[in-house]
Amino acid sequence: MNEQRDRYIDPLTDFGFKKLFGTEPNKILLIDFLNQILPDRKIKDLSYSSGERLGFTEIDRKAIFDLYCIGDNGEKFIVEMQRAKQNFFKDRSLFYASFPIIEQSKKNKWNYKLEPIYSVGILDFIFDEHKDEEEFLHVVDLKNQRCEVFYDKLKFVYIELPKFKKKEEELETQFDKWMYVFTHLARLKDRPQKLQDRIFTKLFEAAEIAKFTPEEREAYQKSLKYYWDMQNIVDTARGEAEDKGRKKGIEQGRKEGRKEGREKGREEGIEEGRKERNIEVAKALKDNGVPIEIIIQSTGLSKEEIENI
Repeated sequence: MNEQRDRYIDPLTDFGFKKLFGTEPNKILLIDFLNQILPDRKIKDLSYSSGERLGFTEIDRKAIFDLYCIGDNGEKFIVEMQRAKQNFFKDRSLFYASFPIIEQSKKNKWNYKLEPIYSVGILDFIFDEHKDEEEFLHVVDLKNQRCEVFYDKLKFVYIELPKFKKKEEELETQFDKWMYVFTHLARLKDRPQKLQDRIFTKLFEAAEIAKFTPEEREAYQKSLKYYWDMQNIVDTARGEAEDKGRKKGIEQGRKEGRKEGREKGREEGIEEGRKERNIEVAKALKDNGVPIEIIIQSTGLSKEEIENI
């Protein structure tokens, strides 16, 4: 990282995200951001809790959240920055949401009343099933067959950052401004005119690299390098594997001889290519010393499959 060129921290890195939104002095930033995406809840205060949650039996997996917070009314917030696309991401969100549900259980007499739970995913990728849609904010409730909210205490919010395309002069709402911060902060040289209000004064002060301690600068540089390296590894491995899968599908389709056979062969080849892609991604990440939890998140492979590579 060129410190003279980069004035502000990258919020998409692990260090940057937690520096801006995961510290007590800066919690006003997280509160303001959450209030923009959860209009049904006006958060006045929140407290940080440990992001590590253990299962209740030996076979339960451990969950580690980027941020885990408790609101002033007792509601629970899981807030995560997801940098790389992974298989079964929605399954993972549901699994993670089960931890703050179960931990509310009480011994002896209990009426099963639960506090609301909000799972917020800030995504540096686009869901495959939404790639042709312009909408990038997805708010998911538990609904019945008539699309009526059946249970209002469990909500999932996903934000696909790559879809946000507004320029500074097009920013209208506070939500727009937050999206602009996530997607542009690391490249800004000066504070934009549209981001002059009090909350962003706080953010830009916290994000200025020149004000970091030497220890913070070193931690940020490591986090930034790790982010770039992981993105390059994943992008390269995925691209090579997808190309291999496409070629294999076409070749298999040619052998079938008929149109239906070509299509079937193409689909089977692409599916096999996806599997090979995940294995190659996992191998590349493993060879580069990436923790197994990150490899699981990035590929959807199980711990056993990764260990056997």
